[in-house]
Amino acid sequence: MTTETERPSDFIRDIVAEDLRTGKYTKIVTRFPPEPNGYLHIGHAKSICLNFGIAREFGGACNIRMDDTNPTKEEAEYVRSIMSDVRWLIDGWADKQLGGAPFYASDYFDRFYEYAVDLIRKDKAYVCDMTPDETDAYRRLGKASSFRNRSVDENLDLFSRMKAGEFPDGARTLRAKIDVNAANVWLRDPVLYRIRHASHHRTGDKWYIYPMYDWAHTLSDYIEGITHSICTLEFEVHRPLYEWILDALEVPEPRPHQYEFARLNLTYTVMSKRKLIQLVNEKLVNGWDDPRMLTISGLRRRGVTPTALRSLAYNIGITKYQSMTDIALLEHTIRDEFNRTATRRLAVLRPIKVVLTNYPKGKTEELDAINNPEDPNAGTRKIPFGRELYIERDDFMETPPPKYFRLRPGGEVRLKYAYIIKCDEVVKDDAGNIVELRCTVDLESKSGGSTAGRKIKGTIHWVSATHAVEAEIGLYDRLFTVSEPDATGDFKSFINPNSLEVVNAKCEPVLTNAPPKERYQFERLGYFAPEPDPRLNKLVFNRTITLRDTWTKKTKK
Repeated sequence: MTTETERPSDFIRDIVAEDLRTGKYTKIVTRFPPEPNGYLHIGHAKSICLNFGIAREFGGACNIRMDDTNPTKEEAEYVRSIMSDVRWLIDGWADKQLGGAPFYASDYFDRFYEYAVDLIRKDKAYVCDMTPDETDAYRRLGKASSFRNRSVDENLDLFSRMKAGEFPDGARTLRAKIDVNAANVWLRDPVLYRIRHASHHRTGDKWYIYPMYDWAHTLSDYIEGITHSICTLEFEVHRPLYEWILDALEVPEPRPHQYEFARLNLTYTVMSKRKLIQLVNEKLVNGWDDPRMLTISGLRRRGVTPTALRSLAYNIGITKYQSMTDIALLEHTIRDEFNRTATRRLAVLRPIKVVLTNYPKGKTEELDAINNPEDPNAGTRKIPFGRELYIERDDFMETPPPKYFRLRPGGEVRLKYAYIIKCDEVVKDDAGNIVELRCTVDLESKSGGSTAGRKIKGTIHWVSATHAVEAEIGLYDRLFTVSEPDATGDFKSFINPNSLEVVNAKCEPVLTNAPPKERYQFERLGYFAPEPDPRLNKLVFNRTITLRDTWTKKTKK
């Protein structure tokens, strides 16, 4: 497993190393260019880690650029969320590589326009009056537009009037003049500008024309001095247009170069921004930061750490081959880190009261509990113990099956860090529900006692009823029941009805002031994180991950 102190090996990093060795570039500059029309998800995390990781490893810089060229879909809220997510993911790791405040493609609109005018003057672009549908049809058929041979002067005049807002939306476009019969359809006179009478979140009502992705992407990279423009694999067919734009404008070296890698595809989730928006808008989840969502903000709220996401990104590798990554790898990465680092605590999710009938009334003693068996330096803490306790309802059965080693009538179990107890009586309410267990305790069975060495097969956790603090706990699980929910049919029909259960738990008192960044293993239950929203005004924990993989058994049944 690659660690953050090592440099991963992949074809892009090999290219970067060779470019530095040969002197092609003296400083490496990468970029992460999200469109601010939604929240970032775990697929973006892979790209962030790649671009910032390369900048960090080779002593370069990485720009965050908002690709804000579509005014009808972009909002300032998304810009804020993107910056918050990126800073959280790189803080303390590659924050020194961040090229200051975010860049915006909209900051270059004037220069984009000037470059377009220059392209027209070179007779390499023309204004086309065909509708979008006609343009698409002609490009598919390899047919030239009847407006392709307009004069340079007429194109300059029309383009200027497009900029002035003289024509309605869709009336005209500016298209590159390349090759209508090119094998690559993206070179068949692609659209560079379209008319859109829409207010922009940064430029307001200044512009009536907006650049298309390829024009803005290429020129933004050049303007910012990007050396390695790293995109996902679907943009491989765009690379010839990227290079054509730079060649046609005859911009001087050094120029950026585009490279492509396979995006992250993860089982049991959807990555499409359109589908994520559906989940939010149709209230199938509780917002973009719902801990069941694999948005970065959702993962953060669930308790996943930046180091776990970076470890995943480093270890899945960078290739040019599309593949599906099992979500179990993400879960394993989280468990592996938390097993080493998470502080151990006791909590009872579905409590049932236990009364120790032979334990002195009013007595409280403090027992030693280990904070983290994986970290000797974590030390121990004191936990209170008294006559009345809570144990998990699942840790008692009246008529248990064979090989059941938890508490039963007449049976014994060891309480973690404490004594051996025996169930003598089951108390029920009028409806027949168990409300209390009356037990006796072997008072010599705790550590150091004369019967401490007695062999008892079952050990369960507990909290003192007198000292326990209440907490609301969200038991989050996978959002979908099938590994590829958008492969067939309506992905929403595969939403897991058991993806969230909220319980009112009893916790040991030290959890009252749980720091927001602390991660806990609630012993025998799983890994949990404090809810970071301070507006809740109550103690809330979110389950990050179960203690063991429970899905493998489910899917094999």
